[in-house]
Amino acid sequence: MKKVKLNNGIEMPMVGFGVYQIEDPASCEKCVSDAIDIGYRLIDTAAIYKNEEPVGRAVKSSGVPREEFFITTKVWIQDAGYESTKRAFETSLKKLQLDYLDLYLIHRPLGDVYGSWRAMEELYKEGKIRAIGVSNFEPGRLVDLMMYNEIPPTVNQVETHPFCQQIESANIMKEYNVQIQSWAPFAEGRSNMFGNDVLVELAHKYNTSVAQVVLRWLIQRDVVVIPKSVRRERMMENFCIFDFELGQEDMDKILSLDTNKSAFFYQGDVETLKALQNFKL
Repeated sequence: MKKVKLNNGIEMPMVGFGVYQIEDPASCEKCVSDAIDIGYRLIDTAAIYKNEEPVGRAVKSSGVPREEFFITTKVWIQDAGYESTKRAFETSLKKLQLDYLDLYLIHRPLGDVYGSWRAMEELYKEGKIRAIGVSNFEPGRLVDLMMYNEIPPTVNQVETHPFCQQIESANIMKEYNVQIQSWAPFAEGRSNMFGNDVLVELAHKYNTSVAQVVLRWLIQRDVVVIPKSVRRERMMENFCIFDFELGQEDMDKILSLDTNKSAFFYQGDVETLKALQNFKL
């Protein structure tokens, strides 16, 4: 598995397995077990996904040495703040049945972000987290956090796919040596991604699937990906993207698909903020 070195020196797999919206415990545990069996070692979950426990069971029962895994989870809005983040971290660690986390992220740039970051810095210094980072931080919020804190984020996990390519954001992250990671690399199938003429044409050209073209395009942009699937054959397909390479002309064709807009929501919208606050742990 190809890996990327984060700004604190630790290595992170370029392809991982995401478990968003797999809330049924039995289904989640089976999916993660299948993913591990295929070869995935980066497993991405979050407190708000409500599936840390089945993820932990799958990891523990896999027989794979702990040091081979790269386990990520996230602190939710309700737990923003110094003391709340400390408690949330311990809860997540217990549910995952782990002694440490590989990556802990602030899930949204809302609430007492600075209190959360201070707590995460302490946990990092104590060796309980190997890397700390953020999710859904726009460039201004990311740079602000870096300017006024001791330890910079290693990762910023943001919506990144052919219709929302994050070109400017990715350039700023590169400037500040923060690794970009994609959530929803397939935009959850929105805007007819799997039927898009350009992507279908490229899939035919390279004798691959549209999903593989998208993931390969992201990898070649140095974007870490965490595709989700509940089907073993799709997990395998998403994992097998290192035996071909897109030419620059084809990379540019995908570039033309960018709308520079989210396929889901605008985070600064008041109604969106209200909706996010209503997601309860």
